[in-house]
Amino acid sequence: MSFASTDRYIATEDLRAAVNAAVTLQRPLLVKGEPGTGKTELARQVATALGMELMEWHIKSTTKAAQGLYEYDAVSRLRDSQLGEARVHDVGNYIRRGKLWQAFAAEQRVVLLIDEVDKADIEFPNDLLQELDRMEFHVYETGQTVRALHRPVVIITSNNEKDLPDAFLRRCFFHFIRFPDPQTLAAIVRVHFPGIKEALLTAALTQFFEIRETPGLKKRPSTSEVLDWLKLLLAEDLTPEDLRREGKTALPKLYGALLKTEQDVQLFERLAFMARAGR
Repeated sequence: MSFASTDRYIATEDLRAAVNAAVTLQRPLLVKGEPGTGKTELARQVATALGMELMEWHIKSTTKAAQGLYEYDAVSRLRDSQLGEARVHDVGNYIRRGKLWQAFAAEQRVVLLIDEVDKADIEFPNDLLQELDRMEFHVYETGQTVRALHRPVVIITSNNEKDLPDAFLRRCFFHFIRFPDPQTLAAIVRVHFPGIKEALLTAALTQFFEIRETPGLKKRPSTSEVLDWLKLLLAEDLTPEDLRREGKTALPKLYGALLKTEQDVQLFERLAFMARAGR
């Protein structure tokens, strides 16, 4: 089995090599990159390409590593004991399987996505080291040891919001998704909008990269945002001529799809004012 680009996802050569290397080494693939560059979608496309089920564990700031293994519902057991329920004698009735347990117990090999690992507490990655390395864990309430029937393909994403522990990094195969160059981005757009006219595509991407490379921009627009913008341009049936701005610094058409902070909108407004004043 090997991963390549799909009809819905353009993967660069180095990204394809990283995925296949991680699968071969049976190590988690740690994917970093700015938000909107397709890290989460990568896991979905890897599952599709390899013919595997995808299990997604989306991490929040309050997520604990133990939740990926299992959770013991002591409150429900106490309530049932007060009601005289017979099921209370089997503690296993109150164990809720987490995503890792579900992946370990799957009858076929699966892809396990641990999404945005850097959102959690700094100790979160270290708390999963043994489980991801040995592919097993112990359930203390039942005395059971859960071992993976098939080692899942683990893909872990990070938005680079905080540094990850060295011990965790040593156990992963690492890949940084760089923002696509104009040719690759054009290929990505054609996948999503196969009927787009080349003149509109060229004009839109030229303007997009001008905006993205503007000095002082707080949040540079990403791949997902340019796709949203192009979807709007096509819905409004705009032409390359419609995209022309009054100088390179004027606000673009439907700029709300690209500029996501008031500081960036104000930056372009100031640049537009200065351009007009300098004439």
